[in-house]
Amino acid sequence: MPKKKATAKRAKKAPASPLLFADTQKSSDQLYVGGFTVPDAFVSFKKGRNWYAVLNQLEYARALKESRFDEVLQLELWLEMAREKFQRAKVGYAELVATLAEEFEIESFKVPGDFPSSLAFRLVEMGVKLDVCEGTLFPSREKKSEEEIAMIREGNRCSATGIRAAEKAIRQSVIKKGKLYLGGKVLSSERLRGIIEVACLEAGSLSMDTIAAGGDQACDPHCAGNGPLRANELIIVDVFPRVSKTGYHGDMTRTFLKGKANEAQKGIVDAVFKAQQDAIQKVKTGVNGKDVHGSVVETFSRLGYETRRSENGAEGFIHGTGHGLGLEVHEAPRVSIVSNKLKRNAVVTVEPGLYYPGVGGCRIEDVVAVRDEGPELLSKYHYRWQLK
Repeated sequence: MPKKKATAKRAKKAPASPLLFADTQKSSDQLYVGGFTVPDAFVSFKKGRNWYAVLNQLEYARALKESRFDEVLQLELWLEMAREKFQRAKVGYAELVATLAEEFEIESFKVPGDFPSSLAFRLVEMGVKLDVCEGTLFPSREKKSEEEIAMIREGNRCSATGIRAAEKAIRQSVIKKGKLYLGGKVLSSERLRGIIEVACLEAGSLSMDTIAAGGDQACDPHCAGNGPLRANELIIVDVFPRVSKTGYHGDMTRTFLKGKANEAQKGIVDAVFKAQQDAIQKVKTGVNGKDVHGSVVETFSRLGYETRRSENGAEGFIHGTGHGLGLEVHEAPRVSIVSNKLKRNAVVTVEPGLYYPGVGGCRIEDVVAVRDEGPELLSKYHYRWQLK
């Protein structure tokens, strides 16, 4: 009989430990892990069940009191250990991470796609193994806790505050030679954005890249708008502030018109409102976001609003129906042509729009939490759009 070959048991490979090097302004992952803000890039990593942060003496004491990290390490002490390990006076974050890997017996690190390339190359040169994560480093971020949902609701309160300020300014404006004037001065997109952003700031949030675009400018959904706002034109106001205390966002859009709307304008606003309200009611745990998006397309088609594409661009319904909202304005999941079942406690926007140069653009956006029994509205503002 042939002898049985001896087989050595393979040692189970330890999973790669997540590693971040970023500040909390640029990295929502870093803010998600630590739960407190740091303006400068710092190292955080996971070993076993615990998350560690390596912070300098400026941030160390605050991190002990405010952060969610299981343990906070002193940067100065670990840099000294790195100097001893590498036997040189000048060391940086690459040497620091290599020292951490040795001391914590970490075989490899898993890093996000936006991990600094210069640091990654240096670590690889030093023999530190890195696995670049495909997709998100934290899939769990898609499903929000009740605390996170409350924070997003607060973000939408700030959004509504900004939209309310915009509506008030447009309503109080007067029409002179086809342009809107407020307090004797032209009400421009730039001025209206300033009014919105001040209101959001006073409400406890920071609104960046706010959209206040009128007329044909609003037919480009991400055009911020510039120049004078005009009477009898649709004005899209899209406000997505970040709450200063928590880092969570709100995101709401309303469309207004000062003066008299024509039948074409009334038609697209009515169609967008119908499509949006119908789509909101379809949001539920397990529902495919692609089907929610499809219902919007069907509503517009039934009402006679087709999407057309040409060498000059596209008009009609030219974007997805919604996206996830949280520590980033755009995060998982998507409500679009991509198949994607909605998970319980995900938070998504529902924001269909129609855009026809010569008529104008209209978008209406609200935010909902995905629940087993249906949508839970996290934003609140009226839909009256014609202002006299």
